[in-house]
Amino acid sequence: MTAAANPITPTRPAEAAAAHVATPTPSRRRRKLDPFRVLAFVILAVLALAWLVPVAWAVLTSLKTEAEAAAMPVTLVPDSGFTLSAYKETLSEGKVPRWAWNSLLTSSLVTAITVVISALAGYALSRMTFTGRRLIITLTVASIMIPSQILIVPLFKLMLSLDLVDTYWGIILPQVVAAPMVFILMKFFDQIPKELEEAALMDGASRLRILWSIIVPLSRPILGAVAIFVFIGAWNNFLWPFIVINDADLMTLPVGLQTVISAYGIQYAQNMAQAVLAALPLIVVFLFFQRQIIKGISTTGIAGT
Repeated sequence: MTAAANPITPTRPAEAAAAHVATPTPSRRRRKLDPFRVLAFVILAVLALAWLVPVAWAVLTSLKTEAEAAAMPVTLVPDSGFTLSAYKETLSEGKVPRWAWNSLLTSSLVTAITVVISALAGYALSRMTFTGRRLIITLTVASIMIPSQILIVPLFKLMLSLDLVDTYWGIILPQVVAAPMVFILMKFFDQIPKELEEAALMDGASRLRILWSIIVPLSRPILGAVAIFVFIGAWNNFLWPFIVINDADLMTLPVGLQTVISAYGIQYAQNMAQAVLAALPLIVVFLFFQRQIIKGISTTGIAGT
């Protein structure tokens, strides 16, 4: 049999490589002809720019003198150059280091206590069967829809009766009960296979041992995300610390900076410098834990819950 008549004639390596290069794969075609990906990128870029412009404006204004910040017409770059005078005046006029320490202390304690309480409550509602369980879940979900401003007066009366006004615990205790976090953790615990707990119960493990040794290690991403969300909320909380604290040495950073603004009137450069100082720790937290935040949101399914 001749080579021309052989149907299994081998292809030359050069011809095979040319044929492989000339034939585009389906994935490459989809990447080139996917208008939805391009549209999504454009929309996200516009939203990112819309968020970045006010932030950049605040930073640039904080680096001006008061005269240049209030001058008309408005300019991005001042004629005399940028200066840190607004930051120096803000740090010298108030007790910013003390207020920052108060915010860090109270926010950290609120975060730790809230995560522990929410994990215990979420586990009990997810795994344990007891009388009134459905009612408690219903009340937990319903409490999410109650505006927090409605509870200010009764909470203040409670703190007053417990002699916790003008104390750190007066700031911390009303913030440690977070129904949304209980609901989020409960929904996440529902997704963990019950067979793992049943095996541990057969080995004689208690509920707390199961929670600590099995549930918590499997829930680290969501617990980290909950902790970050609670910390950011506690750090930004202005209304409740403003009501319950009168002592300047116990004020948190948002409250203390607002007292400086009220005492010295409208000073644009200083106001922007104070806003930057208050937001800087949260920006650092986000930069270090952005993976945990994004993973926690995708894990909990907050958008679709």
